[in-house]
Formats: sequence, structure tokens, C-alpha cells
Amino acid sequence: MSFYGGGRGYLQQPSTGYPGAAPGYPQAGPGMPMPDQGSPYPGQAPYPGAGAPYPTGPTAPGGLPYPVQPPSAAIGFGGGIPQPAAPYPGASQPAAPYPGASQPAPYPGAAQPAAHYPGASSSPYQGAAQPAAPYPGASSSPYQGAAQPAAPYPGASSSPYAGAAQPAAPYPGGPPQPSASPYPGAQQPYMANTAGGYGTPSALPPGPATYSAPPSGGYHTPVPRQQPQYNPQSQPAPTAGMQNLNIGSSNKPSSQVATPSQYKKPLEQGTLKPHSPFNAEDDCQKLRKAMKGIGTDEKAIIDILGHRIGKQRQEIKLMFKTMFGKNLVNDLKSELGGKFEDVVLALMMPADEYDAYELNRAMRGAGTDEDAMIEILTSRSNAEIQAASTAYKKLYGHTLESDIKGDTSGHFGRLMISLATGGRMENQAVDMNKATMDAKALYDAGEKKWGTDESRFNAILASQSYEQLRAVFDEYGKITGRTIEKAIEGEMSGYLEKGMLTIVKVVRNKDAYFAEKLYKSMKGLGTDDKTLIRVIVSRCEVDMVQIKQLFMQIYGKTLAKFITDDTSGHYKRILLSLTGETY
Repeated sequence: MSFYGGGRGYLQQPSTGYPGAAPGYPQAGPGMPMPDQGSPYPGQAPYPGAGAPYPTGPTAPGGLPYPVQPPSAAIGFGGGIPQPAAPYPGASQPAAPYPGASQPAPYPGAAQPAAHYPGASSSPYQGAAQPAAPYPGASSSPYQGAAQPAAPYPGASSSPYAGAAQPAAPYPGGPPQPSASPYPGAQQPYMANTAGGYGTPSALPPGPATYSAPPSGGYHTPVPRQQPQYNPQSQPAPTAGMQNLNIGSSNKPSSQVATPSQYKKPLEQGTLKPHSPFNAEDDCQKLRKAMKGIGTDEKAIIDILGHRIGKQRQEIKLMFKTMFGKNLVNDLKSELGGKFEDVVLALMMPADEYDAYELNRAMRGAGTDEDAMIEILTSRSNAEIQAASTAYKKLYGHTLESDIKGDTSGHFGRLMISLATGGRMENQAVDMNKATMDAKALYDAGEKKWGTDESRFNAILASQSYEQLRAVFDEYGKITGRTIEKAIEGEMSGYLEKGMLTIVKVVRNKDAYFAEKLYKSMKGLGTDDKTLIRVIVSRCEVDMVQIKQLFMQIYGKTLAKFITDDTSGHYKRILLSLTGETY
């Protein structure tokens, strides 16, 4: 009688041997009397850790050669494998010696008469039923399903274990065998002659790879991400032609490192080209003749002044005074009049003086022409603004900044002063990381919070280059799902809103902005002649080719058609001449 378990509530089991054996392991048999050890574990059980005495003689009759003698009624751990007369490996039995013992049946893989280690006959390893199966891998009971006639220890001949085929693989410490791949400690290296080797990781089964090959360039290569590809929606299209206009949008994937080409400065071409061959003396003679005597030959004046670039016109002015001792501008004033005169006088001023003149006119007298200030200060380069400021001081005796302070106030005044310094970053490589941070800063300063931090908008929009701001605006749309125009319209008002929106329009597409300015100057009843003249005179040498193209694309009519319908006489003719049209 024995008990199952090591604590309270023992379960009675029939007399068995080693835990898990049925009906006993090892069992009393011929030459192996098993003494009664008395009460089972706990207390007096001979199981390891119990208080029962252990045998001392390794070769005593019925004794066992290991320090713990199995009890006559061992503690069972469930159903085991019947072992009629097979001792534990190493016991001194006539047909199951310990490895190295002088017995005819060596371990491992030997076939013992009626000896049943797990996997042996009548009770094979892993449940296989074989007539006489030794250790796993032996005949009739192969390891891992292989069937071999007489397989010794894994790795020996006829044994399919790990793919090795050896004639005679000894056990540890056994005699060396020819062509064998012995167990560690034998003469040959561990599975040295086997394909793949004993213990070598086997190939993965066929199937989808769980870890892909590294991309070109290796791991951790920056993966380009897509730039947002949306178009600003703040300007509704006046005609169907606007639907095909992509202002400030990108259809190219961008990189976090390189400057995307869509953010670079676009091509600019003027309609007024240097006249060749140019002879200032001949031109002065013709102008003198056109204004001499009764009447004025306006066509001759248009043919000369309407087809010379600014530098050539300044040479003509200087040569006229040299040749005739008279001021050409004063003669023109006395001979011309109306809007035609305004255009001609504007042409006779250097570009910096004309900008200074227009800025002074915008702030002179009662009221302020904020539109003119915004247009000039947002669309000119640093060099152009600085030249205009210098000319302003020379012409009017005080600084441009002081006049702006005296004629504007609040956030709009600060924006105009920021722009009038001419300190915007130019020609900088686009930094996409900075663009993302600035876009988040604009969102935090506006739509994300209650109230608006106008200074944050001012700092970013007045200081960053056009190319960088294009990236900032694209990132803003990606982060918020709204255009920067909508954010400004929702957060600001008055001329501050108009100034900020103008910066965005100029940044996105300066040519489209000027096309809009020309369109608004002539649409509806009346004409905004000051705007019409200023835009044509200031842009005819810069980017009027692109402005005309976008005007047609957006509004469905040519700029020449608008000019012809809205102006007349010599005024119309000189405007057409400056825009590259015939009259």
C-alpha cells in the first residue's frame, strides 16, 4: 500500500514502483527482493527527502547502485509504462548495465529482453507500438517517426536523428568507433561528420518570411513620406478656368532632407525686354521732335518709352539733359496729361523711387491706401525694400518706418514695420522639420486656443522665406485639415487680416496674386487706375509673362481684352505696349 502526494489527503494506490510506473518500477522479481520500508511519505517513505533509511551497499542483493532506493510501494504520479523487469539505467542487472559496465547489452539503444525504458517494445517512445523498440531512434521505434532496422543512440548508423548516419555511435566514454560521430567526450568532434551537425538549427519550414530583407541602403534609411497635396480653397473661382489652377500645391513627394522643387522660386519673365540696338542719343532726338512745336506726337513717345527697360530709360533721361540742357520729365509733364501722363511719369522713375513714391502717396494726406502699402511691402525682395527705404529718406527727408508708425497702429502697424525692414530670410534651403514646428506653432497661436497670438503669426510670416513658408502652409493643412487662409480669416480681421492673407497669396503664387490685383482693378464699374498702372509698370520687366498666363487661366479672358475694354486712347496703347501687346 502506498499513498499519492506529499501532503495531506493521501490517495491510496496499489503497490507500484517508481513514481509514474505501473505496476511498479523496479518491481520485486527474481534476484531483486524489495524490502518493506513501512509507512510511505511523508514521515517514513523512502522517497527522496523522506525519513526512511537508504541502502548503503551498491551491490547488495536486491539493492540499487544509486543513493535513493525506490520504495516497495512508490508514490504514483499517474499512469505509467509497465516495466516487468527492467531496472533504472545503471542498476546492476544481468541485462541492463550502467553505461561502461561489462554487460552484453550496452546502453543506449540496446534491446533488452523484456526491458522497457520509455519507447521500448510493447510500450514505445511517443506512443508508437513496436515489437522490440530500444531507446528512441532504435529499430521498430524510430525517433521522430523514422523506421530503421537497428538504430543505436541518436546520430549512429540507421538512426534518422538530426540526419546523421554513423556505423556505431558509442555512448559517453565508450571506445572510439571508426567513422563515428560520437557523443560529446568521444574521440570525434560532436556530430562533426553529420550533415548539419547534431544540434545544428534546422532550416525553417517553407512559408512566408517573418522578417523581410533590409531595404536598399540598409535599415534605418529615412523613408520618404508624402507631402500634403491640397490646394487652397479660400479663393473661389470666378470662372471655370480657375478649376485648373493649382496655386501653391504640390503633386510631388517630398523629402525630409532635400529642398522639394515645388517650393523653389518659380520662373519669372517680363514682357518688356531690352531694346536692341539701343542708342540713347537717337531716342533723345526723336523725343525732342515729338514734343517740339504745336501738339505732341504721343505715338512716338509710346514707341520709345513703352519699349525700353528702366535702365535704358534712365540713360535717355540723362542724355536728354546733356544734349538739350532740359529736364525730360518736366517736358513730358508739360506735353502730356491724364492717365497717359501718369503712366509715362511712372516709367521715368527708377524702380526704387517709384516704390518710395507710391508708399508716400499711400500715407500722404487724409486716409491711408493700405492696399498699396500691403502690395509693395509683401511682394518686394529684401534688396528692393531696402532700396525703396533709402530712396524714401532721400526724397522725403524722413524714414519710411517713422511714417508707417505715424499712419498705422496696432498689430497691422507692427506687421508693416516688420516687412519694411527688408530682413526676410531669402534663398534658404527648405527645412521640413522646422516647417512642421512652425505650422504647429501657428495652430497653437490661433485655432487651437481661445484668442489669438498675433505676434506669433507676425514672427513667422514676416521672417521666413517664401520657399519655407510654402512648406509651412502645406504642413499646416496636413496637421489641421484646414488651409492657413481659413485660419487667418477666422482669427483676424481688418487690415491685419488683409495683410496676412496677402502674404499667404504672394507666398503661394505671386503671379496669381498680381493677376487678381489687375482683375479687381478693372472689373465692374470704374477702374482703379492707380493699382492698374502700379502693377503693370512694376511687373512688366519682372514676371508679366506668367501674370498674363494666369490671368487667362483664372478669369477666362486675356489681360489685353480687359485693358482694351476698360481703357482708351494713348493710355490704353501704352498699357498694351508694356504688356507685350500690339496697339
